[in-house]
Amino acid sequence: MISIEQVYEVYKTCGSVCTDTRKIIPGSIFFALKGPNFNANTFAAEALQKGAAYAIIDDPVFATNNRCVLVDDGLSTLQQLARYHRNQLKIPVIGLTGSNGKTTSKELLNVVLQTKYKTFATQGNLNNHIGVPISVLSIKPDTEIAVIEMGANRVGDIHELVNICCPTHGFITNIGKAHIGTFGGFENIVKEKSELYRYLAKHNGQVFINSHDSILKSMAGWFKSPLLYSSKGDYFFAELISADPFIKYKAEQGEEVQTQLLGAYNFDNISSALCIGKFFGIEMKAANRAIAHYKPENMRSQVFKKETNTIILDAYNANPSSMKAAIENLSLMHAPNKVVILGDMFELENEAAEEHRLIGQLLREKNIQRIYLVGSLFKSAIPEIPFANYFKTKEELAAELKRTPITHSTILVKASRGIGLESIIEFL
Repeated sequence: MISIEQVYEVYKTCGSVCTDTRKIIPGSIFFALKGPNFNANTFAAEALQKGAAYAIIDDPVFATNNRCVLVDDGLSTLQQLARYHRNQLKIPVIGLTGSNGKTTSKELLNVVLQTKYKTFATQGNLNNHIGVPISVLSIKPDTEIAVIEMGANRVGDIHELVNICCPTHGFITNIGKAHIGTFGGFENIVKEKSELYRYLAKHNGQVFINSHDSILKSMAGWFKSPLLYSSKGDYFFAELISADPFIKYKAEQGEEVQTQLLGAYNFDNISSALCIGKFFGIEMKAANRAIAHYKPENMRSQVFKKETNTIILDAYNANPSSMKAAIENLSLMHAPNKVVILGDMFELENEAAEEHRLIGQLLREKNIQRIYLVGSLFKSAIPEIPFANYFKTKEELAAELKRTPITHSTILVKASRGIGLESIIEFL
């Protein structure tokens, strides 16, 4: 059987990998991965026809020509190849994970570092056991700093991912209740996310810690020289001025910066980027300029006007922590006629009913009067807010919005990805 060193020699002639025949990069290596409901070995020939230089397969039946490279296991080979490539790179690799804000933090950090360095950052949300290896294998030889985002759905994920990307630096955005059902409790989430810090501590890596987060700050003692942000006396200090709706902050040297980022909860994401930028010698004015110009996309806290309404579209994903933050942010805004349209939060399992009830309780406490709830799980919130408009499906909601349009309002739209709640925007 071919060795990883031999596979790497093949990779060096190609320079890119892919796992989807719909997105074949000419000259790339196609990895035929297997899952519960698919076997990509069956697409190896198609991948070659579409321009892949080689296909890595783990079923000899599909070894139709000498461009099909047979291995024991396609996924394991992809991960081993990524680690091998990582070990050839003599550059800083900044790893990050967390329950909320990972992608925004990654993008902010990347725009800050780009003011001085040639960088690579995880594309989109390629942050799992397949996405991280693909990300690592996308790092080109001339890259000076890489930023790798890591996500976790269950215990063991971060341990696996840090041993693929081998970070030299890292930070955790926060630890909340994302995927609490699949983790089996909050204690397991804390243990899992902190695997990044354990790895860095073991390998003498540099850690950056949000001192406003008591859970993360308690881990600072694991390190000889942790760098904290953003309280007075920390390595990096900045001050939130306002967030109504967009963040304005006072930077370390007194400069006031107006951003296009919504909500006080994004201030920690800004602070982490500025802190790490400072460590890598980024000039603060350049860093602030990069933050000011950054505009979120892909349904992450996007704000836009539509006829008479202002819409806050935050429908990329949701968990109890991020849902709470979004509602609290709306409640603090100086805006008339506040409306929330919320869809179910997934992957909560035994915690689902209680977490949705708590969101209902929060809406009542914040005195938000016009509420639209979508999905079977949000039915648990109705006893807390019996006046809310409840719909089993988004189609039922769309029909109601067509019958009774919302006008002259500020509207928060938030739900887990599986709901696809962004589709109702056309009716607002």
